[in-house]
Amino acid sequence: MVTNDYVTIANGMMEDEFIKRHHKHDVKEHQCSSSLVKHIKAPVPLVWSLVRRFDQPQKYKPFVSRCIAQGDLQIGSVREVNVKSGLPATTSTERLELLDDDEHIFGMKIVGGDHRLKNYSSIVTVHPKVIDGRPERLAVQDRTEPIDRM
Repeated sequence: MVTNDYVTIANGMMEDEFIKRHHKHDVKEHQCSSSLVKHIKAPVPLVWSLVRRFDQPQKYKPFVSRCIAQGDLQIGSVREVNVKSGLPATTSTERLELLDDDEHIFGMKIVGGDHRLKNYSSIVTVHPKVIDGRPERLAVQDRTEPIDRM
């Protein structure tokens, strides 16, 4: 759950307003949406340098064992991701949908693989913030996916 009673983003926006600005989705029937907020004590350039690497998601996603990217690593590029054993999948094919180095926004969509995720997309943003007078980083990941009704 995200609360805004103690957090102010560096540009003056409250955390929940910032999330609404970058992570608003038009959720349709049989879909769900969720957001995950992580507070990271590291400089924005360092966090962003890991998150933006479409060709190396294993640098910050512990469930990824291997990634092979195709293309020029620009919007439209595709990657084949191998998932560590124990999860309900072994591979995922993903397309880079959004990469904004100025605003620190990364978006991808799953387009194939051996899993049940259909029409899955994810957006990750990295933002500076201040807590108790000290800078921290706010990393937000959200996703939209269908609800499997059996």
